[in-house]
Amino acid sequence: MPPDISLFTVTLLCLAALAAGWIDAVVGGGGLLLLPALLVGLPHTPTAYVLGTNKSTAVVGTTAAAVTYVRKAPIDVRTALRIGLAALGGSLGGAFFAAGINSEVLRPLIMAVLLGVLAFVLFRPAFGTAPAPSGPVSRRRVVAAVLVAGLGIGFYDGLIGPGTGAFLVVALTAILHMDLVSSSATAKVVNVCTNAGALTMFAIQGTVLWQLGALLALFNLVGGLVGARMALKRGAGFVRGVLVVVVVALLCKLAYDQWLAV
Repeated sequence: MPPDISLFTVTLLCLAALAAGWIDAVVGGGGLLLLPALLVGLPHTPTAYVLGTNKSTAVVGTTAAAVTYVRKAPIDVRTALRIGLAALGGSLGGAFFAAGINSEVLRPLIMAVLLGVLAFVLFRPAFGTAPAPSGPVSRRRVVAAVLVAGLGIGFYDGLIGPGTGAFLVVALTAILHMDLVSSSATAKVVNVCTNAGALTMFAIQGTVLWQLGALLALFNLVGGLVGARMALKRGAGFVRGVLVVVVVALLCKLAYDQWLAV
C-alpha cells in the first residue's frame, strides 16, 4: 500500500472499484471509471504501477462475472476459450509495450473507432436484441472473432485497457451474430484471459501494488457478481442501454484528455 495514501482516498477508490465491477459485468468498460480514479488517487505513482494495479483488481471481478454467466447464460465455452487464448497472447504483447505508449497518438484513433461503434449501435435498434441464430457458427466467423476480438482487442487491453469489454461485446455480437446477453457472457470469459495476460506481464515487471489491488479486488468482486445477475435478469435491452452510456462516457473522457486537460 502506498505510504502517502489517505483513508479518504482509499474509500473513494473502493467505491470506484465497486462501480467498475458492476459496469464490467454488464457490458464492459469498468476501466473507464477505475483507471482514472487510480490516476487521480495516486498522482505520484508511475503509470505502469497504476496500470498493473488496475489489472490486479479487474481480473477478480471479471472472473466472478464470467463464472456467473457461464452457469446461467447460453454460451459456447469452446469458442470463448479459443478467442480467450488468442486474447491472452495479445494482452501479453500489449502490456509489454505499455511502458512506451504514446497516448496522444492513440486517443484520436480510439475515438474514431468508438464513434463508429456508437453510430452502429444507435442506427441499428435491433442490434443484439434478436435471439441468436440456432446451429453452429461457421469456421470463418470463428477465425475472424479470434483475430479481431482475441488478438486485436486483447492487444489493446494490455496496452491501455478502458473500454475493452464494450469493444468485445460489439465485436462478438457483430461477428458471431450473438444476442447481447450471450455476447456479454462470452466477452467476460475472453476478458478474464486478457486481464490475466496483462497482469502476468505487469507482475513480471514488478509494477503491481498488490496490497491496494487486493483490497480493491474485493469491492470489484461484489460489483461484478451484482452486475452479472442484473444483466441476466433484465436481458438484451438493458445491456444495450448500458453499452450506449458506456461508449458515450468513454468518448467524453478521451475527448477531455485530448483537448481540455491541462
